[in-house]
Order: sequence, then C-alpha cells, then structure tokens
Amino acid sequence: MNVRDRITLNSLQVLGLGLGLGATLVAVFNPIAAQETPLPLLKIDGSSTVYPITKKIVEDYQASQKKPVEIEIEFSGTGGGFDKFCSGETEINNASRPIQLDEMKACREAGVAYIELPVAFDALTVVVNPANDWLDTITTKELAKIWSPNAEGKITNWNQVRPSFPDKPLNLYAPGVDSGTFDYFTEAIVGEAGASRSDVTQSEDDDVLVQGVSQDPNALGYFGLAYYEQKANQMKAVAVDSGGGAVLPSLETVEEAQYQPLARPLFIYVNAAAARKNKELVRFTQFYLENAPEVVSNVGYVPLPDEAYQINEVTFYRGEVGTVFNGKSQFNVTIPELLRKQAQY
Repeated sequence: MNVRDRITLNSLQVLGLGLGLGATLVAVFNPIAAQETPLPLLKIDGSSTVYPITKKIVEDYQASQKKPVEIEIEFSGTGGGFDKFCSGETEINNASRPIQLDEMKACREAGVAYIELPVAFDALTVVVNPANDWLDTITTKELAKIWSPNAEGKITNWNQVRPSFPDKPLNLYAPGVDSGTFDYFTEAIVGEAGASRSDVTQSEDDDVLVQGVSQDPNALGYFGLAYYEQKANQMKAVAVDSGGGAVLPSLETVEEAQYQPLARPLFIYVNAAAARKNKELVRFTQFYLENAPEVVSNVGYVPLPDEAYQINEVTFYRGEVGTVFNGKSQFNVTIPELLRKQAQY
C-alpha cells in the first residue's frame, strides 16, 4: 500500500462515511480484508452524450484488470436511464443534465439513494449541412422561434426565420424526448424542459442525427460537441449569440464561460446502496474519477476544473447523496460553486 492509499484509507476511517461506504472501501484498499468472491455484474445506462466517455473508461478499466469484470453499458437517453436507475436496474446512470424533480421523487420512493458526480463539460452544438451558405451565426431568440411548440407546422421554411434566408424547407433534427440533451436545450432556449415542436426528426442515437444533418442540405440540428468533432468535415457548426456576440463552441469558449447558455455539465449518478455492498463498483468509480480528465479530453469534451474532480472524490468517499441542482439545470454558474451547496435527496 503506497502513501496515498494509506492517507486515503485513514481519512475514510476518520470520516466514517455516512452511508457506510467505509467498510467496502477498506476491503478495496486492504487486500487482506478483501475476500475472493465472484465479481458482480455492473450495469450502466443513460445518456448517449456521456456514453463515449464511460465506454472508453470501461474499456481502459477492463484492460487494467487481471480478472475480467462483467460490465454492461448501454444508452437509452438520460430520462430512460433514470427510469432504470431509480428502479434499481442499474448501478450507474450517465446523464447529460441534472436529475429532475420527478426522477428525484421516483428514486426517493424506491429507496434508491444516489451520489451525483459531474465528470465533464459539453458544448451543445448547433449544426447545419456544409452546403448551407447562408447561416454562420444564429441568436438564441431565433433558436427559440424555430424550436418553440408554437412553431410546429408554421415555421417550415428558412426565410421565415430571417427574411434574408432562402425560401427553402427547414428540416429539423433533434435528440429524442428521453434525451438529456433534448431537456437541456429546450430549457435553455425555449424556457421549459421538454417544450419543443414535434414535427422534427428525433433519435436517442446521436449518430443518426449526425448522419441526417450531413446528408440533408436544408438541415438544422443540435447535439453534443464530441459527436460534431468526430464528423466535423461533414457538418458546419453555427456560432450562437445570446446577446453578447456570436460564439462558436470550443474547449476555450466553454472554459472561459463564453459559450452560454449551451455549455453544460455532464454527470454520472452512482447507486449509493450498491456502492456499500459492491467493492467492484467502488473500484470502478474510483478509476473513473481518476481517469476522467484525460479520457474526457480524448473523447472530445471539456474536462472540469481540477477543483471539481477533487470535490468529486470527497463527495464519493463520504457517500454524500442527493443533488445540488434542485431538480433542474442551472445556467451561468460554475461547477465548484454548485458542488459546495448542500445536496438534496
């Protein structure tokens, strides 16, 4: 056991870990205390946006183990993932938005306590087909005009958005209703999570949206930055103006809090009771937090500030349950500020 492990173990024993994670973690750090038992299955579901991060971390974790670990990872959207997570079907939920009030209630009623861990920033990216030579910048007011439920069946041509645009069909592509990206975008742009026109092409699979936009010269869509960067030669990102000038999504504009309101945190939620019982879940989550900064960068998202990852480690090892987001997305606030707030369960 190295010095860092001894310090961590001693700190955990002193803290007591309110949820009882201490006993599990002692077994993890102390090979004498750990008993040889069959490795349990870990199930992960949720956001397709967070999926590339978690998938790479799962691959790296498996490669680091002498004995194979059975881990299932799927994506059904943030909302679909929370349905499974709050019913106890999964140990970890990937989420591209904070847990919502109805999901908090569902978890509470099912007795599923959760540990909320932000792992990255994303720049939700508005995109058009490369053949589009009329749109380089768009305002948040124009985006609201396009995506509002009131626009359904009415705003159907580009020149209805701005008179200088051509009289061509406006074909919209968006994540499905179970997607956290859908919830975040509608809340940030329209003003209410889930408030959107429905006469659009929707999919929980971001690759389907990428393919649609890249093949449709009249397309307008949105999804996470990593999916855009993977196929940047097939699409064009649009700069967004929320009142202070048009800004393109990038690592720099997100880090400097310039790309607002479409810069957002990405999360994993860990079942606290499962972590008490399952030392493999503890090991995997520890590995996730330690390796997230590098993996996040390689995948195409923006790492959190170092302070946020440090707070994450404390939050997890203390077993602090609940959310600091009050059941909704928070705009123009830094992650370290939010993580210092008192969590609610």
